[in-house]
Amino acid sequence: MLSNTSKYAIRAVIYLALYSSSVKKIGIKVISSELGIPTPFLGKILQMLVRHKILDSSKGPNGGFTLEKPAIDITLMEIIEIIDGADSFDTCVIKTSKCSHDAPCSMHDKIAPLRREMKSLFLTETIADMAIEFRQGNKRIRI
Repeated sequence: MLSNTSKYAIRAVIYLALYSSSVKKIGIKVISSELGIPTPFLGKILQMLVRHKILDSSKGPNGGFTLEKPAIDITLMEIIEIIDGADSFDTCVIKTSKCSHDAPCSMHDKIAPLRREMKSLFLTETIADMAIEFRQGNKRIRI
């Protein structure tokens, strides 16, 4: 359901929540290397998050990226909407357009409850939640 771009964005923000601070910014090459994301592609993702005030960036020898707002205030849905758009959970799994109630596809009624559940999870799960689970060594989370 999530694009690779959204997955990369979420991973990068979790990484920054774990390892950066207002006094310790992380350079793009470090993030790229640690997460295995191509630097040019990651740069576009991070700049998009900077424009939406999720991240802060600075140039220079001590430059890099850090969170602009607290990790507890950043939901996964906020990142997904920035990257994939607000209607990312409304796109039909069969058609290339939005599935409507008037003319539903054959999967519409089967997948609708799953979409609602996923959307609810992404609206409530925060970057702080993900970072805490990672710090505790939860094997479900791999950055």
